Amino acid sequence: MRIRSLLLILVITLIAAFTVLNWNVFLANTTLSFGITTLDAPLGLIMLGLLIFVVAYCLVYVLYLQSNVLMDTRRNAKELQTNRELADKAEASRFTELRGFVEAGLKQGAEQDTAAQQALMARLDAMENSLRTSVEQSGNSLSAYIGELEDRLTPDKDAPAALR
Repeated sequence: MRIRSLLLILVITLIAAFTVLNWNVFLANTTLSFGITTLDAPLGLIMLGLLIFVVAYCLVYVLYLQSNVLMDTRRNAKELQTNRELADKAEASRFTELRGFVEAGLKQGAEQDTAAQQALMARLDAMENSLRTSVEQSGNSLSAYIGELEDRLTPDKDAPAALR
């Protein structure tokens, strides 16, 4: 228990012991003045009743405050849980959006790679064709030069002997 609770129990116990020890005095009639009228009544009993009323009122007020605090705490906990769920959903949607963005980027990159690869293959094919043509032309030129050299080096049967 807290020290305040122990102190409250101690004070209530002391008041109860004081009342039991002085019960005869509490019940003794006294002339009481209410301003307009006077009355013979036990002053101790009236004061004890007022003390019990004030203590009961304070306890009810404390219970009311604690119940309000408890309800506010529960309401705040529910709002916090709702906000936490909203934040989790928002985070999940951001992850989904990020995933879609990354997938779109990867798809676009793959398409660009494919296009670049096709362009490179077309260029390589063109270069290969050009190289073949060049090699073929070089081969033809070389064959023509070799044929011309053979014609010059070999004697012609139809040509006069002086030219041979």
